[in-house]
Amino acid sequence: MEARPATYLDHAATTPMRPEVLAAMTPYLTDVHGNPSGMHGVARAAKRALEEARERVAVAIGARPGEVVFTSGGTEGDNLALKGAARASRDANRALDRVVVTAFEHKAVLRAADRLARDGFRVTHAPVTRDGSVDLAALADTLDDRTSVVSVMTVNNEVGTIQPIDEVAALLRERAPQAVLHTDAVQAGAWLDLRRATAGAHLVSVSAHKLGGPKGTGALTARDGTRVEPEIDGGGQERGLRSGTVDVAGAVGLATALELAQRDVVQEATRVAALRDRLLDGLLASCPGSWCNGARDVGARVAGNANVGFPDVDGQTLLVLLDTLGVCASAGSSCSSGALEPSHVLLAMGLDRAAARGSIRFTLGWSSTIDDVDHALAVVPDAVTRLRGVGIAT
Repeated sequence: MEARPATYLDHAATTPMRPEVLAAMTPYLTDVHGNPSGMHGVARAAKRALEEARERVAVAIGARPGEVVFTSGGTEGDNLALKGAARASRDANRALDRVVVTAFEHKAVLRAADRLARDGFRVTHAPVTRDGSVDLAALADTLDDRTSVVSVMTVNNEVGTIQPIDEVAALLRERAPQAVLHTDAVQAGAWLDLRRATAGAHLVSVSAHKLGGPKGTGALTARDGTRVEPEIDGGGQERGLRSGTVDVAGAVGLATALELAQRDVVQEATRVAALRDRLLDGLLASCPGSWCNGARDVGARVAGNANVGFPDVDGQTLLVLLDTLGVCASAGSSCSSGALEPSHVLLAMGLDRAAARGSIRFTLGWSSTIDDVDHALAVVPDAVTRLRGVGIAT
């Protein structure tokens, strides 16, 4: 008997590439191979494709084409935004030495903040609630007239909760009007209208492979003339903010993936939310004592995320067993996979170490089907039962 294809429930880590994206990229991987910085005809054809992709990305995010900088993905975009804006602010005014990030940001933001702390910036980690949202009152208390950059993600990558970017922006206007607001919108593009969800931010990071595009491609938008110091020096490509030969095929892939995701965002969010609820409700009903991490209210969580805690189960062991049963999931951020430490996101939300280590992230996306959900419901409860009681290191 032919083996059943793997049930892929790890879309928050990376998505399968959409066929339309691959088709759009193919000419720039084959025939139109010129360097877009060149002067001859083949190079000019690549340059035209690059600038058309820039315009399409700008439309999807709600920016001007000249505000779009192509990057290698969300990590580079986050680093360029946080370090670049903080250093540019301090260069303009030495008093602007405070950086504020939430305690459950992606590691790209947290590690960039750590680097800034070593460079003399005062870094504050704003607390978050048990429901998985930034604590606005606590965030307000961190802001002052020396704040240079604040970073709050649009959607948390582990629990899928949607953050109130407009309210964060209002706090900055009131308490730190000189500060730049960055949002990591990597997990938002497949589920939210990016133009509305990120409208309050000066800097927005996106990544192609989270919404049906290629790995290794992303963009940072720097709106309204936001000053950013480059992280990579060289030939001055991307307005000097990101030197190096630009991946034209990747830029086309990002633009195509963003367009498709934003075109279908309402329809897909509705379809996938129904699948997610079927999965989440089924797991909670069939696994005694299990719980959902993060708020479930409509509008509080993106459609594709189901982060579930299983008492008295080691999450890493459960993932290995599920893999043998044809179900792909994760214990949290894909950038931390394999780590023995519990999720920093769940710890920041107030879970103890055992509860955090017993939690699994199931995430759906554009290619998910009801068969995927039903296969997971057929095997996950039995796997949890088999592992129940196996010791969890705390």
